[in-house]
Amino acid sequence: MIETSARLLKLLSLLQQPKEWSGNALAAELGVGIRTVRRDVDKLRNLGYPVDAAPGVAGYRLGAGAALPPLLLDDDEAVAVAIGLRAAANETVAGTEEASMRALTKLEQVLPSRLRYRIELLQQVAVTPAGGPSVQPDVLLAVAAVCRDHHQLRFDYRNHDGTSTTRTTEPHRLVHTGRRWYLVAWDLDRDDWRTFRVDRLQPRIPTGPRFTPREIPDLATTNRGVAYGGYRYQTRIVVHAPAEQVADRYGPNVASVTAIDDTTTLVETGANELAQLALYLGVLGLPFEVQEPPELIDAIRELTTRLAAAIPAP
Repeated sequence: MIETSARLLKLLSLLQQPKEWSGNALAAELGVGIRTVRRDVDKLRNLGYPVDAAPGVAGYRLGAGAALPPLLLDDDEAVAVAIGLRAAANETVAGTEEASMRALTKLEQVLPSRLRYRIELLQQVAVTPAGGPSVQPDVLLAVAAVCRDHHQLRFDYRNHDGTSTTRTTEPHRLVHTGRRWYLVAWDLDRDDWRTFRVDRLQPRIPTGPRFTPREIPDLATTNRGVAYGGYRYQTRIVVHAPAEQVADRYGPNVASVTAIDDTTTLVETGANELAQLALYLGVLGLPFEVQEPPELIDAIRELTTRLAAAIPAP
C-alpha cells in the first residue's frame, strides 16, 4: 500500500508538469508496466483528478475539472506561491486579502524549515507593502493561527500615544481595510470587545489556553472599532443629511454611520491629524456640526482662516 501511494504521488507530480505523457514514458518513469499505469490513472480519476487521455504517442495530461483537487508543489513552486500570497495578504486585489491569509496559513503550516528560510530571504526584497504601515508576516501568521485555533493571545500593544500595555484577549478574527490589518478580540481585562491594529502588537509566546468563541459582535461594533479605535483622535460629527446619502460618502471601514432621524446622521470616525480630517470634512459637500473633540473645531477654524487668506482681494 505504501509503494502504491508513493507511486500515485509521483504519477500526479509528473502529470502536473505542462506536457503530455505517453503511457510508455510514464511506465519508464515509474518503473512499472503499462497496465499498472492505466490502473493508477483510473485511481487518480476516482480521487477527483481530471486526467485526460488521447490516442497516439502523447497520451496523458492533467486537465481542468469541476472541483479543485489537492496540488503537489516542488520547493521552488511552494516558495513562489507563499511569496505571492504574502503580497496579496498585504494589499494587491481588493477582496482577496483574508482568503490569501487563510491560504498562506495552511501552506506555511506544512512548509519545511529550509523553505521558510528561503521565503524570509525573498520577503526582504520581493514584497514591499504599499499604503499603510507594514506588518511582519510572522506576526500576522501567529495572530491568524490563534484566531483559527481559538487560543487566548497575550501581546504587547503600542497605543497611539506611544505608551505600551500588555493585553490578554480571546482573538476572534482579522480584518483588512485595504491599508491596515486589525484584530477584533474580546479583551479579558476590560471585559469587552476591542479592535487592535496588528502593526502595533507583538504576540507573547506561548499562547494561552483554548476558549469557546463568544457570540460574534455585530457589524456596527466591528466597523466602529476599525473606523476610529486605533487613531489618536476620536471624532463625532452630526451631518444634516439622510444616513443613506452619508454612507455613500464613507466606506464601512472609514466611519461608523448611524441614522439619528430621517434627515440627520451621526458619523463617528478617527484621525491622527486633525488638519487632514478638517480638510476632508470641508469637501464633503454636506452641512455638519462637530460634537467632539474640541481640537477639531480649532483645526477647522484655522483651515478656514488659511483658505480665506488665499483668496485674492477684488
